[in-house]
Amino acid sequence: MNEDKSTRYNRRKRLARLGSLVWRVLLLAGLVLSGGSAILRSVAGEAAAPAPAFLQRGIEAALFTGLLLLLVGSVDLPIAFYDFALERRYGLSIQPVGRWLADQAKALAIQLIFGTAAATTVYFFIRRFPDSWWLPAGIVFTLITCGLATFLPVLLLPLFYRVRPLDRESLRARLVSLADRAGARVLGVYEWGLSDKTRAANAALTGLGRTRRILVSDTMLADYSEEEIEIVLAHELAHHVHGDLWRTLVLESALILSGLYLSAQALRVLGPAAGLRGPDDLAGLPIVILAAGAASLVGIPAAYAISREHERRADRFALALTENPAAFISAMRRLGAQNLAEDRPSRLVQWLFYSHPPIRERIAAAESFAGEHHAARPAASGSPAPAVLSGRQLKADR
Repeated sequence: MNEDKSTRYNRRKRLARLGSLVWRVLLLAGLVLSGGSAILRSVAGEAAAPAPAFLQRGIEAALFTGLLLLLVGSVDLPIAFYDFALERRYGLSIQPVGRWLADQAKALAIQLIFGTAAATTVYFFIRRFPDSWWLPAGIVFTLITCGLATFLPVLLLPLFYRVRPLDRESLRARLVSLADRAGARVLGVYEWGLSDKTRAANAALTGLGRTRRILVSDTMLADYSEEEIEIVLAHELAHHVHGDLWRTLVLESALILSGLYLSAQALRVLGPAAGLRGPDDLAGLPIVILAAGAASLVGIPAAYAISREHERRADRFALALTENPAAFISAMRRLGAQNLAEDRPSRLVQWLFYSHPPIRERIAAAESFAGEHHAARPAASGSPAPAVLSGRQLKADR
């Protein structure tokens, strides 16, 4: 029953994601082809006209982007609500509709802030460097991406979730000791309040450098043993030990640069046909978004394939660090059931949608590790059990 339920749930979630993508593409393309984007630009220009001349362009860009994002957000809201209702129907979400709407409003406000800043930056560079604007803009966005990875847990996460220091001293000490053994020091262990929104469980190691901290959801703290929590965090620590976060940032930077380059070419080729006054015409922003999105979409399968390899390596690291495959297997089974993970996704589904290997594959790998670990012990008869390798040693061995 759980397999059928999870399969139906995940299929409908994927359809919602695809529906949202198609809807946004049609809306943005329709705005360009119908002249609606030019109308929004005119409205923004008239509203910015009373401002001092040196501020008009920036204000016009901010207003145009704000109007565009509000339009996209309002059109996308029904699909977002369907996704929310789906999670409630399948017993994952327990969030009241009012609080969900409040979260949507906060998310939209953040999108408006970052979206208007991004568009203003893009058009600033287009005016300064009409032929090569994509390169300096890409460098700026790369720096912003690194900054967000560093400050997300400190600045943005508390806007949506209750985050407080973990008050279970034994578990806190255990996880800090685990991080020290792995060679990935952390600045604190925090309880991540998910229970007022969802029944799903999660844990993470977020931030970079001086903002790195361990997060364990209260839904996990309520039902999982300390050994299970420890091995889940060992997996997360592996990403920091192996530098996976930096590799991800490099990949994201490459996608950003390729997306902006494709946007520049799209503006050059499609701009005249769309009636744009030039590459710096704000009415071309939907073209920029569509082209950048297309580049990211093409790169997703490769990015997911790389991510799945990172996850497999992190699983092996966690098993070697803790030498506790039983806890790993029980934790994976709990997470799979609690989060309605799909038991047997097709190869195509994994290729297009999965950043992690399926739960069944991860459990099979842990069972194989357990068999190999058990078989290796008799060979060392009369000798003490091998010491667990530190994170730095494991990293060097690879």
